[in-house]
Parts: sequence; C-alpha cells; structure tokens
Amino acid sequence: MRLAQLISQHRFTVSETEPPPAPGPGEVQVRVHAVGICGSDLHNFSEGSVGDTPSVFPMVLGHEPTGTIVGTAERVILEPAVYCYHCEMCRTGRHNLCVNIRFYSAGPDPGFFRDIVNLPEHNVLPLPDGLGFAEGTLFEPLAIALHSMVFVKLTPGETVAVWGCGPIGVLTIAVLKMHGARRIYAIDPVPHRRAMATAYGADVVLAPDEALAEIKSSTGDRGVDVAIDCVSRDGSLEACCLAVARGGRVVVTGIPSDPMPVIHFHELRRKEVPLYPVRRSNHETPLALDLLRERPTLFGPLVTHQRPLEEIEGAFSMLEHYRDNVGKAVIDLTAV
Repeated sequence: MRLAQLISQHRFTVSETEPPPAPGPGEVQVRVHAVGICGSDLHNFSEGSVGDTPSVFPMVLGHEPTGTIVGTAERVILEPAVYCYHCEMCRTGRHNLCVNIRFYSAGPDPGFFRDIVNLPEHNVLPLPDGLGFAEGTLFEPLAIALHSMVFVKLTPGETVAVWGCGPIGVLTIAVLKMHGARRIYAIDPVPHRRAMATAYGADVVLAPDEALAEIKSSTGDRGVDVAIDCVSRDGSLEACCLAVARGGRVVVTGIPSDPMPVIHFHELRRKEVPLYPVRRSNHETPLALDLLRERPTLFGPLVTHQRPLEEIEGAFSMLEHYRDNVGKAVIDLTAV
C-alpha cells in the first residue's frame, strides 16, 4: 500500500509499504478514500511544529478521513481520536481531554494519508447517503466549530467577530448564523477568503488593518459580545481581546504558532472577559454529519480542490500560499 510521509518542513515522500495486518479484536480495517488537509497539518508542513509541540519526522499526517470498510461497500467516516474511557476526564464526559488520548496523525500514531488503516470499530461511523467522500471529510472541522459553541454560549441577537476565514472560520460563521447571531464580522487578509465568509453568512467582511476601528465605530465603541480567533496569527488573538465588549467572551479555536502567544491580559481583566481555548471536538460528529447531509449546497462548495496522493506536497504548498482561491483541499486516495 502507499503512504505519504512528511520527512521535513515542506517535503513529502510517497512510498510503498506493507499493509497492516488483519484487524484485531474490536478493530476494523478501512480503505481510505479521501482526507481533508487540516490547519494543524499545515503547521507541521510550514513551521515544523504545532504550537509548542515540535514535529517528529518522518510523520504521517491527515485526520479528516472517509473510506470504505475492507471487504464491504460500507461507506464510513473515521474518527481520529481514541480515548481510554477510564481517566477522570473520560469519566466526566470530557473525552477530548482524555489523559491517555491517542490521536491518529499526532505522536506515535500515524495519520490517514495512507491506503489502509486499522482502527477501533467504535471510531467508525456511517457516511450518510448522498454525501461524497470528499465532502464527508468536513465532518471533523465542522465538529470543531460545533464544539466551540459550548464556549461561545451565544444568545440569539448577539454580535460576533471571527478572525480567520479559512475552513474552520467559515464553518464557525455558518454555525453562528444557525445559532441566531445578529451581526457577524469576518476578518481575514485574503480577499477570496473574505468572499467565502460572505457566502457562509458574514454580515461584514474586513481586512485585519481596518477591523478594530470598524467594529468600535459600528458598535458605538462597545465592541462585540463574542470574539473568536480561528487563525491565531499576526496579532489576531490580541485583536480579539481589544474587540470584545465588557462581560463578553473570547474563544480561541486556532493554534498559535508562537509557543508563548501574546494575550492582552489587562484588557480582559478590566472587562472581566473569560478566554476559552477549544480542544478539538467532543462527540459533535453525529450532529456534524446530520448538517452535512441536510445542507449539502451550503457546505459542499467549501471543498474547492482535490488532489491525488502523489501530489500531496503541491496541495500543501497551495494552501500555505493561498493559491488558486483555495478553500478546503482534500487528498483523493482513489485518484490515479
């Protein structure tokens, strides 16, 4: 079978290797069809780390997969996180914080940029009828956007600013709209990403250098009820602290590249604003799949590019440099 390994920053190799053995008790074997490229994958490719965690090369990335169970025609999505179900966090229902978590594509567990994978059967869920393999990969980032709403705690009619209009950002905007946000500001330096934000429900789109002044002006210097950082770079986290209203919330879904990111603490202190980091998702996948099935014309167009496994390095480079109006890029392991 084939697998793609990131062997250094900006460098992939695709090679043949032995397929995994027959699945063990409680496991299934899946042929991977499509894998979305996540922002954390891009951190490994571009920066050689994810936040304060250095990349360990060579590594197999990819944790937004769909495929079929080997020997059947059953179409499935593959949850990348494996929990212990015994630690304090698991026993209290916060499985995404599991002390003994294994996450395919992080640490010793290779990800899904490979043809065949064994994984626990409870990590496999049906891919809804009518939903393509590529579009199905959106289950993972959409689940993260849904999980962030636990901390957004939106009351219908509130105002929100979202920094970063990549896939997580625009999915967050779509979910905010469903939750009844009255006015959504979307901030991104890339014009085609601002256009995507408008398509997904943003009311005002802004470049970063104009965002704070416009938000302050249009809210009578009050600020927004919730500021969400979906990119965590180029001052976005500090801008969220400045844009949020007194008594509001700051929610951070993006992963800062800086191991010690700047937080405008005194701004938060004076306004008594909590800051909530988001850690992946916590069983929001079934709802994400329902939404993808119910609203294919809304979510499907986010997948703008599909590339075969042999072109994975070019696909990552395209995302890194925002080329060709890319939205979500997906690696198609069935392409020849």
